[in-house]
Amino acid sequence: MLQCYKREFMVQFSLAILLALRVFFRTRSDAALEILALRQQVAVLKRKRPRPPLSAGDRLFRTTLRRVWRRWADVLLIVKSETVVGWHRAGFSLYWRWRSRPRGGRPRITRELRDLISRLAQENPDWGAPKNHAELQKLGFAIAERSVARYLRRIIRRGDPAQKWRAFLQNHREVIAALDFFTVPTVTFRVLYCFFVIEHERRKILHCNVTQHPTAEWIVQQLREAFPAPCRCRYVILDRDRKFDAQAMGFLTAAGLEPKRTSV
Repeated sequence: MLQCYKREFMVQFSLAILLALRVFFRTRSDAALEILALRQQVAVLKRKRPRPPLSAGDRLFRTTLRRVWRRWADVLLIVKSETVVGWHRAGFSLYWRWRSRPRGGRPRITRELRDLISRLAQENPDWGAPKNHAELQKLGFAIAERSVARYLRRIIRRGDPAQKWRAFLQNHREVIAALDFFTVPTVTFRVLYCFFVIEHERRKILHCNVTQHPTAEWIVQQLREAFPAPCRCRYVILDRDRKFDAQAMGFLTAAGLEPKRTSV
């Protein structure tokens, strides 16, 4: 395919050179008329077909012309100059992707061996990677135990985490509370930290307060006010903010609440 592109490019480039040399042996008026006729044909082509089809040889010719001629954009009518630059960048990306292709590493195991690992895992769910690896060696397959463990992790799925999280929120919505911070910039270029606690079932705000310095002691005091002694909540959802340190987590645990951190 690349040889065809090179051959087509050389033919077009040779024709362009011959046409350019022919201009030197013609009068200025004749050359101007020829340029005018060509421009008129291009205008008609653009009017009837706004996007004429371009081959790979055309793209290669334009990108090469961009490198060897400074005024390449002055006579560019069929496509925009940004398009030619995009072609050049795409070619640069393909070149370096080809240069960065992997040339070594461990060979991939065959499809037959992958199917056998999957069959062993389905028929013997209690077996781990060492047992499956030993059985494969008995059958004469040369494979590392680490590779078997990697394929077993792909086969044995532990359920959809999103489904589990959704089921947890639905089953315990009456006893779930969530807490978090959001920031508010002021007119004097200060930042206020707004702490709030919301009930999951009715979206009711249980507690809120504002401070400029959310220290650990201040957060514990807000938790103490948000969750009084006879508390109906059992779970507290919070993110992985560093402001919720060990002191805040210890207070929640001591109050009989189970903190549930969201994923990163």
